[in-house]
Amino acid sequence: MTWLRRELLSRPYVAETILAGCVYAITLLARGAPPPPGVEWHPPIQPLTADDIALASVVCGALIFRRRWPRAVLAVTVTGFAAYAMTDGGRSLLSLGPAVAVYTVASRCPRRHAWTYGGLAALVVTMATVVSGESAWLAPEVVAPIASIGMATAVGDALRSRRAYVAAVEERARRAEETREEEAERRVMEERLHIARELHDVLAHHIALINVQAQVAAYMLATEPEQARTALGHVREAGKEALEELRTTVGLLRSPGSRDDLLTEPAPGLDRLPELADSFTAAGLRLGWLVHGDPRPLPAPVDLAAFRIVQEALTNVSKHAPRATATVRIGYAADKVIVDVADDGRSDAGGTSSGTGHGLIGMRERALSVDGTFLAGPVDGGGFRVHAVLPTTRKNT
Repeated sequence: MTWLRRELLSRPYVAETILAGCVYAITLLARGAPPPPGVEWHPPIQPLTADDIALASVVCGALIFRRRWPRAVLAVTVTGFAAYAMTDGGRSLLSLGPAVAVYTVASRCPRRHAWTYGGLAALVVTMATVVSGESAWLAPEVVAPIASIGMATAVGDALRSRRAYVAAVEERARRAEETREEEAERRVMEERLHIARELHDVLAHHIALINVQAQVAAYMLATEPEQARTALGHVREAGKEALEELRTTVGLLRSPGSRDDLLTEPAPGLDRLPELADSFTAAGLRLGWLVHGDPRPLPAPVDLAAFRIVQEALTNVSKHAPRATATVRIGYAADKVIVDVADDGRSDAGGTSSGTGHGLIGMRERALSVDGTFLAGPVDGGGFRVHAVLPTTRKNT
């Protein structure tokens, strides 16, 4: 049956021809069948005439094109039935033609139009039957065509509603699938940015220190070997710390769970500021830092963001203004922590610590990831300043 249905759907005119032939055969056979014994039909059965066969051929033949021209087919079938009723008036199942046509129209039109067409078809059929014969308004030969047209309209309207419901469900499913794909792509992009930011923050600081100490060692190797040896020791320590942090970061990124789960793992925070300051002062950077307010434990994402902003800002100073004096200020307020890193901009090359890479972008993303604000730019009199305000309580979204 599934194969047959698929074949008929692929050849619509074949299916419609079969339907029209069945209706035509039922119409002629029912007209020619005698009544049961002891039953007298009113109006009495009339022999089939050439006009009856021709009208039946027109009405049933029009059904072949019901899907292509549904309204025209409805008009032809209703007109043919009315002509039959007015010229013959005998009992017949020719009303099956208008019923099939009304069903087709109702299954393809909005509900208001479907019942309008059905009502007009029933009115025409009723008027033709009553006017042409002696039947009363509620006689069986009048009520039967109206009932068949009404049921066909109801079935067609129900089918149209079901198709619309199925189409709406499929559309919602399609949109949900598209939304899931877009959400997955967005998460992938966020994770890529997260990984890139973590690796940049981990490597940039230590590589900058290694570069500075290596230059110091190369400069003092011939004249002050002890100082060169000390600088190489700092290079070794910085490389070791870089490898440890890189191993920790990659391990966290490989572990299952969301980004928030990663951030709850042990990560550097503002409690490591003294250690961070020592690493930069050992590299020759003049650095001072101040803490305002009462230090307290911060949420892990905020603590990490504050530490990374300070680390990247100082890294920029050491790379672009190694002779400058930098000042780190950490302010603890009731519902936020303020990070401020500034330098006086004095360097051998006369530049500032603004940087031209991804450092500023990464610091801004760090601040925005915890609903904070970020400002960076040159200051009057020379130098560069990085200022971030990080709320310690997340906003409800």
